[in-house]
Amino acid sequence: MKLIIAILRDSDTDDVTQALTDGEYRVTRIASTGGFLRRGVVTLLIGLEDSRVDDAIQVVRSNVSHDNGEENRGTVFVLPVDNFTQV
Repeated sequence: MKLIIAILRDSDTDDVTQALTDGEYRVTRIASTGGFLRRGVVTLLIGLEDSRVDDAIQVVRSNVSHDNGEENRGTVFVLPVDNFTQV
């Protein structure tokens, strides 16, 4: 099991969240504040099986904007999850 933490621009979040949901990924959206990307950001938490990580990252990559030719449109961390429990 893995946890993807994706820090994205506010303006990209709706498209990315919709695409992930359409792909049957479970997504939690957290409003974030800070200058990590020097603009408004949102943090997405995505829990998934190891085999789906690359596909989920591709969904994120495909649904962020490409304004002004900037390469860095967000930051994605992939963390191992030792235990997962729903309460």
